[in-house]
Amino acid sequence: MTFLLFFLLVLSESRADSFDEAYSDLEHYRTIYISENGPRLSVDTAQPKVISQRGGNATLQCKFNRDPSSPPNPKLRIKWTKLTSDYLKEIDVFVAMGFHKKSYGRFHGRVHLQDAGKNDASLVITDITLEDYGKYKCEIIDGLEDDTAVVSLDLQGIVFPYFPRLGRYNLNFADAEKACRDQDAIVASFDQLYDAWRDGLDWCNAGWLSDGSVQYPITKPREPCGGKNTIPGVRNYGMRDKQKESYDVFCFTSNYKGRFYYLIHPFKLTYDEAVRACQKDGAQIAKVGQMYAAWKLLGYDRCDAGWLADGSVRYPISRPRRRCSPTEAAVRFSGFPDKKHKLYAVYCYKSDN
Repeated sequence: MTFLLFFLLVLSESRADSFDEAYSDLEHYRTIYISENGPRLSVDTAQPKVISQRGGNATLQCKFNRDPSSPPNPKLRIKWTKLTSDYLKEIDVFVAMGFHKKSYGRFHGRVHLQDAGKNDASLVITDITLEDYGKYKCEIIDGLEDDTAVVSLDLQGIVFPYFPRLGRYNLNFADAEKACRDQDAIVASFDQLYDAWRDGLDWCNAGWLSDGSVQYPITKPREPCGGKNTIPGVRNYGMRDKQKESYDVFCFTSNYKGRFYYLIHPFKLTYDEAVRACQKDGAQIAKVGQMYAAWKLLGYDRCDAGWLADGSVRYPISRPRRRCSPTEAAVRFSGFPDKKHKLYAVYCYKSDN
């Protein structure tokens, strides 16, 4: 038995030696993959980010290249979708196959192909809304081949923090979405908040963002806002329970089609009187988002506190001066006064439509 084990061991070593001798240079070899013709379909965009504004138009560039040896494909399909802020699903925007074209949902009638050439799949969006902001995917399906490219649509506008008359930290996510809509805005994205922070936004109360996270921007670190020894940045509470937890919200608004103005009136008004005064002037009492847009995009400046639609009293200062926001340009907030007994001026908004 011992002799048999010794024999097998010698045989095994002998075969191993023979293998090593036969393939002594194996370590110098590597696997090489060869593609004869390269990709048969490729999609790219010359402009990965497009900037527009509400009410404007934008062209999302997308071009594709097919293998020149491939025969024409009358069933080649062009599909545009919009990615949600949490990337969990895609929203259908536009599909084209040959002469058949279809737009979907709120994009219906506002989107079409640029058709600048046979390989052009660029999408034109007209009468842009706040909800159009975001990332879009261009997908080309050519038989068994397909490829995609992503284009971002950004909007000129402003982010502003918001809380209702009830006070701070009283909005779950659904309430936050409604609060922004009521003020002619949408819930801001992280990218929009980050850009606002870089532009100087400093706010020590956490608010919802469109992806369901809760964050706040700090440019001047201090003890109640994460600590005075911390670095400036956007503080992040992470993803929160949209139904059970309550915070403030960061809203985003952009250009509007209309006129925001201070109503010249012979005397101060209660809230209800202010609403009627704007209506008598052929307008509506202005919303918070409209004041922010006028202040940021048009440089609107008025050192008179006035009622807005949510029952708050504010005034926009673009040129800091004594008694009117002496240290910074800002929309000044005077609170939510008693609607029936407090008297103020009013800001109105008259739509072009």
